[in-house]
Amino acid sequence: MTTKEPVVECVPNFSEGRDAKRVEAILAAMRMAGVHLLDWSMDADHNRSVVTIAGQPAAVVESAVRGAGKAAELIDLTRQEGVHPRIGAADVIPFVPISGIKLEQCVMLARQAGLEIWQRYGVPVYFYEAAAARPDRANLDDVRRGQFEGLRDIVRKEAVRRPDLGGPGLHPTAGACAVGARKFLVDYNVYFDSADVTMVRAIAREIRAASGGLKGVKAMGLLAHGRAQLSMNITDFESTPVSQVFRALSRIALRHKAMPVEGEIIGLVPEAACERESEWMRQLIGFDPLTKILESRLDTPLSWPGEK
Repeated sequence: MTTKEPVVECVPNFSEGRDAKRVEAILAAMRMAGVHLLDWSMDADHNRSVVTIAGQPAAVVESAVRGAGKAAELIDLTRQEGVHPRIGAADVIPFVPISGIKLEQCVMLARQAGLEIWQRYGVPVYFYEAAAARPDRANLDDVRRGQFEGLRDIVRKEAVRRPDLGGPGLHPTAGACAVGARKFLVDYNVYFDSADVTMVRAIAREIRAASGGLKGVKAMGLLAHGRAQLSMNITDFESTPVSQVFRALSRIALRHKAMPVEGEIIGLVPEAACERESEWMRQLIGFDPLTKILESRLDTPLSWPGEK
């Protein structure tokens, strides 16, 4: 991929991780000139798919908007359940600067995308992270508090929880979409030699920044694939390297007579976050630098489903 022109990344998360045909239909709607597919994955327990695209800013915005529209058409949250929190069919759509573009410009892209999603599809929008229109919405966890079911009820009663665009109620089946702008993050899951959800939730409480733990770490504990899983977003890997997070969670797990046995990266990871000889990277399941490191994937993007 040429980097002479501005390149922006977008990582839409859709609330569907069990029906590949639906996810492929969403991807088909997103396919367009100027946009490269870098990664996509599905998780049945989370009931969530994560897509990574990159390319020319205006084209990436249009691709993300079309994906949100197709998700609203195909995903009914009143019938959807999974262990991952969600408020929308297209749950979150973050824009991330790669080259030739600044975070402030990604904020404008997020605002543009949010407006299009509301105007075209009638799905209300919350802006978060750097694109937040209010300081109490910078944190995605605060925006998503109560999930679809709780938020659906509370927006009718509390004006402070209403969407930034649209509403006051949520879309009856597609909920709402959180659209944001942020820096790179590492989406990192760790599995333990245990199925004890209480234990892994205790670890999550200790390490996440919101509980006074590690800077830039968001964490939740859950049961996935029959094992205790610590699901994390490391939003500032320069201040808090993944190796530091791994050492901390390993130390806490030892107190619970458990240990991390496998890890996985969801989506892509920047080269700058990789620590090649570290224990956390040695434990990664099926990690191929050519396909999982952002810079490598930019040079060799995936084919879109159905593309020859």
